[in-house]
Amino acid sequence: MSEALNSPEAKLRRFRSYPKYKNSGVKWLGEIPEQWKFKRLKFLVSEPLAYGANEAAELIDPELPRFIRITDIRDDGKLRDDTFRSLPREIATPYLLKDGDLLFARSGATVGKAFRYNPVWGIAAHAGYLIRARLDKFLIDSHFVHYFTQSDSYWNWIRSSLIQATIQNVSAERYTNLVIPVPVLDVQRSIVSFLDRETAKIDAVIEKNERLIELLQEKRTALITQAVTKGLDPTVPMKDSGVDWLGNIPAHWEAKRLKLASFINMGQSPSSDIVNTSGEGLPFLQGNADFGTEHPTAQTFCPAPLKIAEFGNVLMSVRAPVGALNLADQKYGIGRGLCAIRPNIQILERTFCHYVLQIARHELGGLAKGSTYDAVSSSEVSCLLIPLPSIKEQRTLASFLDRETAKIDALVAKIQEAIDRLKEYRTALISAAVTGKIDVRGEVAQ
Repeated sequence: MSEALNSPEAKLRRFRSYPKYKNSGVKWLGEIPEQWKFKRLKFLVSEPLAYGANEAAELIDPELPRFIRITDIRDDGKLRDDTFRSLPREIATPYLLKDGDLLFARSGATVGKAFRYNPVWGIAAHAGYLIRARLDKFLIDSHFVHYFTQSDSYWNWIRSSLIQATIQNVSAERYTNLVIPVPVLDVQRSIVSFLDRETAKIDAVIEKNERLIELLQEKRTALITQAVTKGLDPTVPMKDSGVDWLGNIPAHWEAKRLKLASFINMGQSPSSDIVNTSGEGLPFLQGNADFGTEHPTAQTFCPAPLKIAEFGNVLMSVRAPVGALNLADQKYGIGRGLCAIRPNIQILERTFCHYVLQIARHELGGLAKGSTYDAVSSSEVSCLLIPLPSIKEQRTLASFLDRETAKIDALVAKIQEAIDRLKEYRTALISAAVTGKIDVRGEVAQ
């Protein structure tokens, strides 16, 4: 019962409805308030929709116009600082953005994602995989449309409009036919003001919870680091391990190269024509993108993989990002983006190995190199130094960490569930407001 009371639908019942509604005639939009109109995007812009510059993102000069690509746009609608790129002025000029311009992602996994440009980001131009919509400010408020792009109605339209080619694609021509509900400007601004206020409250709580998760993850890492490098008894004599990242370790421990305590099987990719999605052969893992939250989640299969990971092997990505980990819960084929580590059970316990690598893997990150993507070699993985107590102590440490990390993981899962509910409510609130399901005119801050 309490879950039902906390559902987005239940929370939205505190808002009133508009006096009368009419059928929009648009399946994914449904009914809208009687006084509202609905128009296609092409009738709400002051200029035709425009693709961006097809240029290489090579320059990093803050004195030049910023070059905005879809990879620069964060989920919260802001721009990432760590991916900044720029364009020469003469190239950027035809693509320069103005206050309130909307950018739509037109292809790939991010298709449909939208960004509203604000001059606080500095002079900027957009890239070719983005479509610019410059709205007529006398007809529509760009903030209102940006909120609409975060609604369920918009995403239902995106899903129904995808052009299936080699990659998912929604062209500028299709975007021109996007139907948008249009109340009068004063109502649009009331809705924007309301959503600015309410989503800010929700976002603040989400941010606080996300920070709490970060702190718990830091605590988890510190717990594992302490256990696998120092042990559980603070009174034991210590010695210099001779390894910078390890520092002092218990005097009765050793530090050995990974290859001396395990068997390392570097992945190898077979011919692409035998890799399939029909379920024929073994589940095939090509990189950490195939790692689920708990176990691998293969997207493809291979009847004759060149390299195999057995049940219980520790899986590690050896290409960008280097060091992602998982455990094989069955037999898999593995491609060149992965390696399978099978501990020598006489000297290295599997669960302890997994915990050690969660800490030691960061040393591989410093060794990664490559022209196309960062990667580490078989030799670099093999020579990774790890701490090695006795098998009996490894089992004790593994049991301790299983128990203590489970407590932290349960807290993280509970907080993440709360974040997911907040995000669900945020989307439902935006969807209801911009499509007129709730009347937020005159709503005052609480």
